[in-house]
Amino acid sequence: MDFRLAVMQDLSQLKDMYKQIVKNMNEQDIQIWDDIYPCEFLEEDIKYNQLYVLLSDCEIISAFVLGKTNSGESAIKWDDNHAEALYIDRLGVNIKYLKKGMGSLMLDKAKGIAKTFGAEYLRLFVVDINIPAIQLYVKNGFVKADGVYDEVFDDGFVLHEFGYEIKLL
Repeated sequence: MDFRLAVMQDLSQLKDMYKQIVKNMNEQDIQIWDDIYPCEFLEEDIKYNQLYVLLSDCEIISAFVLGKTNSGESAIKWDDNHAEALYIDRLGVNIKYLKKGMGSLMLDKAKGIAKTFGAEYLRLFVVDINIPAIQLYVKNGFVKADGVYDEVFDDGFVLHEFGYEIKLL
C-alpha cells in the first residue's frame, strides 16, 4: 500500500470514490454528504497539500484532509482550547474496503502526520446521526468534547456536529 499526499491526477478517482460513499451513506439513511460536499472541495484540498490518500495497486482505498482550522472549532469546549491542534476532515473509505480496518489505519496515519507537525491534539467533527463514524472514532481513542456545532446552510438545513479529540503528545 502507498500512502501519500494526493495529486491532481487523483482527482477524478477521488470524486468517483466519494460519490460511491455518498450513495452508500444515503442508502443507510445517513444523508449528510451530497453532490457538492465533499467532492467540490477536493481540488482545493489537493492544491493546499492537505489531502492524503491510501492506495493499493493504483486504486484509492481511503482519503482524508488534515487542516489547521475548522469553522466549528470555537463552538466546542476542547480539553485545552489553546493547544496546537490539527483537524481531520472528509475521511472517506472506498466502499469496496469497508469493514477491513482502513478507517482505523487512516486515523493512525493522521495521528502520525499531526505529531510530525507538532500538534498536541488531533480533532474532528462528526454529524450526530453518523453512528458508524462515531463508533470508529471512539474505538480509536477519540473523546467527545462538550458542545455542539450547528452548521447552518443557505436553505435552512442544519447539521448538528459533535467535536472529538485525541491527545497526541
